[in-house]
Amino acid sequence: MTEHWYPAYIGLGSNLNNPILQLETAFVLLSEIPLTRLVRQSSLYRSEPFGGIEQPDFVNAVAALITQLPAAELLLELQSIENKCGRKRTDIKWGPRSLDLDLLVYSDHEINETNLIVPHPGIGERNFVLLPLGEVALEVYVPNLGRVARINAHASDLAVSRIE
Repeated sequence: MTEHWYPAYIGLGSNLNNPILQLETAFVLLSEIPLTRLVRQSSLYRSEPFGGIEQPDFVNAVAALITQLPAAELLLELQSIENKCGRKRTDIKWGPRSLDLDLLVYSDHEINETNLIVPHPGIGERNFVLLPLGEVALEVYVPNLGRVARINAHASDLAVSRIE
């Protein structure tokens, strides 16, 4: 039986409980997911909150993985990491959070299930996702949108800056 590895790209975001440390911890925990390898991580970016709720700025990044896990199992691993890092789920959409991990792209798959939509909705308009994604995978193809290099030009105009 041949092992098949799938590329997957994970969006990371935090604006509570020392966001930079939250993302650094998340990168370590991503590298420990079974049957998965962390192959690249972007720089950290500071961004304005999305969605109009008064809250602190976010720190965002993207991780490039290869995995043998199906997308649904990878999502469960991501949610487990969020929980380990103190994520408290609420009904508030786009609210503050200690850690948010989003499965942005999983190979060339399109998935539309109750708890999982891939590519992640809104990816094409969010520069706080596209800038770090472009840093790790500028030529990756996002189903129904095109290559990151091309869609990056059409992203939102939220203020985003690389953290040096």
